[in-house]
Amino acid sequence: MSPYWSAIYIAASTLLSLTQGLGMNLIATNVSQIQGYLGATNTETTWLIAAYMAPNVSLSVALIKIRAQYGLRNFAQLSIAGFVLVSLMHLFVTDLQSAIIIRFFSGMAASPMSTLAFLYMLEAFPPARKLTVAVCLVLTNISLASPMARFLSPALLDFGQWRGLYMFEVSLAFIAFTIIYLLPLTPPPRAKVIEKLDILAYLLIAIGFGCTAVVLVTGRLYWWTEVSWLGILLAIAVVTLTLAVIIDLNRTKPLLDIRWIVSKEVLHLAGTILLFRLIVSEQATVATNFFQNLGLLNEQIATLYAVMMVSMVVAGLCCAAVMTPERGPAIHVIALIFLIIGSYMDSQATNLTRPENMYVSQALIAAATVIFLPPAMSAGLMSALKRGPVYILNFFIVFLATQSLGGLLGTAVFGSFITIREKFHSNVLAEHIVMSDPLVAQRVAQLASGYGRVITDKVLLNAEGIALLSQQATREANILAYNDAFFLIAGISFFALVALLLHVSFRYGIRKFTLPAITGEIAQPSS
Repeated sequence: MSPYWSAIYIAASTLLSLTQGLGMNLIATNVSQIQGYLGATNTETTWLIAAYMAPNVSLSVALIKIRAQYGLRNFAQLSIAGFVLVSLMHLFVTDLQSAIIIRFFSGMAASPMSTLAFLYMLEAFPPARKLTVAVCLVLTNISLASPMARFLSPALLDFGQWRGLYMFEVSLAFIAFTIIYLLPLTPPPRAKVIEKLDILAYLLIAIGFGCTAVVLVTGRLYWWTEVSWLGILLAIAVVTLTLAVIIDLNRTKPLLDIRWIVSKEVLHLAGTILLFRLIVSEQATVATNFFQNLGLLNEQIATLYAVMMVSMVVAGLCCAAVMTPERGPAIHVIALIFLIIGSYMDSQATNLTRPENMYVSQALIAAATVIFLPPAMSAGLMSALKRGPVYILNFFIVFLATQSLGGLLGTAVFGSFITIREKFHSNVLAEHIVMSDPLVAQRVAQLASGYGRVITDKVLLNAEGIALLSQQATREANILAYNDAFFLIAGISFFALVALLLHVSFRYGIRKFTLPAITGEIAQPSS
């Protein structure tokens, strides 16, 4: 392919990545802004995220075989047509119930978009660069969607609230629709790969993953032990996934090769990707919620999101320029060092911390987010290709499960951790707020003095001062809880770095000194 057409296909892949990513993140980043339009509480509006993720986390498994049997062209055209139709339906939403239904179908329609983004990026490069440069660029584009959604949201909400968000998405969808029809992909040979038991196995996997996604999205809001239906959904997930495993273990041509997935090499890869996905949720969840807890809105944090995007683009291009299979461990070491430095810097935040104080730390974390995944994905794809094309499906289920469910798990884990630590710090601070303490009494009087002209009753005035002091204590407890979360992420990153260095040392260093060589040296007589 000529450089001109390569550039066009790269631009097409970028547009598809951003279209899919913005569709997923525009609602997730604006839950508090659109709940008034839908007449719902914050918890109720969060069901929009759960409805989107329930089908989205598993549908790519089925799409790989559908594409192989019915043809890439048909797959691409039907996928983009469905995405455009569902995007248009968002413009007619007037209540929460209809919004949840449409978001469910939107999660289904958006699932093929990331696959198409990968395929268009791979099309633009020769085979030698598909697993290096192409993988780096497409994963960079996918990572850009989250900060870009937050950067664009204020202007879109000012334009038309809920409809403003989705008029923008519909516009991108129509452009992508045109691209799909004008730019063909190289069609792979068709083969009849779908069997009857594949349908049953996939339905069980879809139910299991969907229930898990709903629990991870809503669990920390309803709280894990407070409602029984969370446990029921987890039980359903365990049962359905177990049945899917049993079915595939007893088939000659399974949907998923469970034995390969639970092999040492694949489990190590899955654990590495999952751990990293948990760590980088710091940026998408913890840092953003920290500023929202301080009362800042997206438009006041817009410059920070711009810094993140610039850092991602630069890091992605650098990774594409230097990445080779042999340099994967070194790139992972750099990513973990960036995470340690950035998270530790954030753990020193106070109530005076503002977005400009986190430019450097968040730029480091954004860079780490982009450069860690390409070497891991490239290594996994190479391992799958060595065993045959059938194992590509197995690798993708591992990768997608760790990314989609791993991202939800990170949000759930750190969100719950912050809630628990906030209660702890609130109790500690409350123990020191006693009116017999002269400093506390003086602080209450200072806070109440602002209402002295409108409240003449001294008892009410004192109560107002205590209420204001309690609000300040709660704010400080939240800040301390977020600092604990930042420090925890830095600690996890440090232990991951130590484990990686030990693994690399064992693999490339210690194993070189084999037992025969050592015993041979010992057996030689000294001079």
